[in-house]
Amino acid sequence: MDPEFTAALRAGTDPRAVAALIRGEEAPEEPEREQVETGKQERAETGTEATGGTGAAESVPFRIVAVTSCPTGIAHTYMAAESLAAAGRAEGVEVTVETQGSAGFKKLDPAVVAAADAVIWAHDVEVREKARFRGKPLVDVGVKAGINRPAELIAEARRKAERGEIATATDSDKASGSGDGDGNGSGADHAHFGVRLRTYLMSGVSYMVPFVAAGGLLIALSFAIGGYEIASAKSVADHFVWGEADSWAALLNQIGSAAFGFLVPVLAGYIAYGMADRPALVPGFVGGAIALTVNAGFLGGLVAGLLAGAVVMAVQRVPVHATLRGIMPVLVIPLIASAVVGFLMFIVVGKPIASLQNALTDWLNGLSGSNAVILGIVLGLMMCFDMGGPLNKVAYAFAVGGLADPTPGSLKVMAAVMAAGMVPPLAMALATTVRRRLFTKTERENGRAAWVLGASFITEGAIPFAAADPLRVIPSVMAGGAVTGALSMAFGATLRAPHGGVFVVPLIGEPFLYLLAIAAGTLVATALVVLLKSARRTAPEAAGDAGADGSRVTVAA
Repeated sequence: MDPEFTAALRAGTDPRAVAALIRGEEAPEEPEREQVETGKQERAETGTEATGGTGAAESVPFRIVAVTSCPTGIAHTYMAAESLAAAGRAEGVEVTVETQGSAGFKKLDPAVVAAADAVIWAHDVEVREKARFRGKPLVDVGVKAGINRPAELIAEARRKAERGEIATATDSDKASGSGDGDGNGSGADHAHFGVRLRTYLMSGVSYMVPFVAAGGLLIALSFAIGGYEIASAKSVADHFVWGEADSWAALLNQIGSAAFGFLVPVLAGYIAYGMADRPALVPGFVGGAIALTVNAGFLGGLVAGLLAGAVVMAVQRVPVHATLRGIMPVLVIPLIASAVVGFLMFIVVGKPIASLQNALTDWLNGLSGSNAVILGIVLGLMMCFDMGGPLNKVAYAFAVGGLADPTPGSLKVMAAVMAAGMVPPLAMALATTVRRRLFTKTERENGRAAWVLGASFITEGAIPFAAADPLRVIPSVMAGGAVTGALSMAFGATLRAPHGGVFVVPLIGEPFLYLLAIAAGTLVATALVVLLKSARRTAPEAAGDAGADGSRVTVAA
């Protein structure tokens, strides 16, 4: 993704110099720097390189600071960052990106932010510490826009700076929903309610997923070691024998159960946080804990988080005297909001939601035959449509929610979701192996990596292929995912781990049939994508075909 680095690597003749380049000890040469600087000087002389709408000639490049984040904080966050940085280099714009990923984030240097001419937010969850960017022209979009059209975002940022459009992004803006990407750069104040709601929910899911992964895998490992009856073992604090496998299994089970106990409160707390920032954390967590108390489960956590965020947003709009503002977020808002949310969850909405949760559980447990197959098809289509995007996350969150109170039906859903999510990268890997000539060199290299990504249940491994040829790749992998989801449900495969791919096969119920379902979906998706790409290549071999191949290389790279 860094053309300067790849060009320098290809041009290298001295092994020591190439090794130094890879280690980062030697900067790649930039043969076009002189031309870029000349272009900047020409634009400055003609008055076209301006910042802040002043029209004054500038000798320094246009500066942009950007923030990227996605619900899981893994793939899309860093892909968007790379895409924006590469587009900035191509446009002669200085782009500095802060990735707010799952491993935390390193804040941009305040001096860099102060010197920036514009700001780009490419995010699907709340940008943290928004106040740093106050007073700058702002382009506010979803994370996929940062991946797919970075040059457009940079151009829009420059136009806003030239017009002198100033954003008022502060931490308090979260109370009104400001700053959620709606994909058009307008910010969430003008976004549709559904866009804001999705962002709030994804904020909660992004913080919940690590608890699910840690707790679910520990519980699944405990069952693999000690059997399902280990769930009823005595507390290891009272009885633990170092040399007994069952004691270790009980330990893993009880640690995993403790992690799982936070699932609903964390979901509720961070949905509220996404709506109204830190003052909403306390009522959100309180509401999530009450949801568990009244047996409202995952649905109760969703409602509790939304209620907590809404109550805090309402309290924040009440005008107060300046002397009270200091204690509002620490004392007054958590106190009032927790009392209101607690009342609503205990007295008003808790029991109806618990009834709905029980009905959903009974429905899942009663699924059989064609109904189970239809649900598997729907989940498979959702998992493969956007490969880590909103629909994929909704299906995954639905499956994960069932693990909070596992039943045979919810375990089948989890199995179908993970199986279908493995299909897109595995299918692209197989397609690049059996019909290499249909793919570019870059795509074939991506295909080798996709074997591991698919086996690990990282659906995003197919994104480079979908970005390069969406009309052929996406329908193909959706068909394969639907087949896998349907077969997994029909076979009655179950899964207690929320992640892991083939590495958790020993923890899967009906493992051989489960692998068969994945293989069938992968073959279907591979056959379709090969057929569709072959049909295009068998058209008249005009120059346009080569041009299409060239465009694929550019997009995939």
